[in-house]
Amino acid sequence: MAVRIRLARHGAKKKPFYRIVVADSESPRDGKYLENVGSYNSLQDPVQVTLKPERIRYWMDKGAKPSDTVRNLLKKEGFFNSAN
Repeated sequence: MAVRIRLARHGAKKKPFYRIVVADSESPRDGKYLENVGSYNSLQDPVQVTLKPERIRYWMDKGAKPSDTVRNLLKKEGFFNSAN
């Protein structure tokens, strides 16, 4: 089972917010996931990102790969700088 850290879309029509979730790579975008590790709201100014860094690090140590979008969000939040 390949595990990915990716976005799952929630919210109303034209008013999305996203959960950052750990999910099997073959499950649907908004389907079952293993754990919710954060959220991303692009509609707020400034953009609101909340993370659970200890859980993200745990899953990455177990082999989970972040999607391109999640990797960019983590870089902007300084996740990789503080983890070293």
